Amino acid sequence: MKKGMALTAIGLGAAYLMRNKDARNKLSRQFDEFNDTPMRGDRKDHNQKSESNKGLLGRFLN
Repeated sequence: MKKGMALTAIGLGAAYLMRNKDARNKLSRQFDEFNDTPMRGDRKDHNQKSESNKGLLGRFLN
């Protein structure tokens, strides 16, 4: 029973994405952003300076 419900949900989601171009593009962008996310321990920018004297909010508001 649960397997049938899961397959139904996947089928309905696929049908929705086939008919709705905006949702399809949004999902595609989300996958691309996820693919560009570095793995734990990896850093994209190794030259970034530590700004510890500004505090947490100071770094975000800059």
